[in-house]
Amino acid sequence: MRPHQKLDLWRKSIELAVSIYRQTEAFPKEERFGLTQQLRRAAVSVTSNVAEGAARSSSREFRKFLSYSQGSASEVSTQLMIATRLNYLSETDHHRLDRDLDDVGRMISGLSKSLSRREIPSSD
Repeated sequence: MRPHQKLDLWRKSIELAVSIYRQTEAFPKEERFGLTQQLRRAAVSVTSNVAEGAARSSSREFRKFLSYSQGSASEVSTQLMIATRLNYLSETDHHRLDRDLDDVGRMISGLSKSLSRREIPSSD
């Protein structure tokens, strides 16, 4: 098993990406190379950066990739808002995806803080 596969964060972010793929299937065809593609790429980027960071050799490097993942999560949030305002996404679906995105964001922050504490040498 690869290191990222042990992370609840990775599993949750995979679920989010799959949900976004399914939700964007209903977007207008003219958005296929616009908002649909951007939203899907950003969602995949969240989980991909978690996986890549977990494979790095240091906590500092992992935290850098978690930061990228958090940035991609912010992109997803923005794109969900745009999709909702364009009526491509219902308010109900937006809130559900946003809740899942918030969970992922909290998990990213928590893991990053945990990794940061590991970098501090003990005074023992």
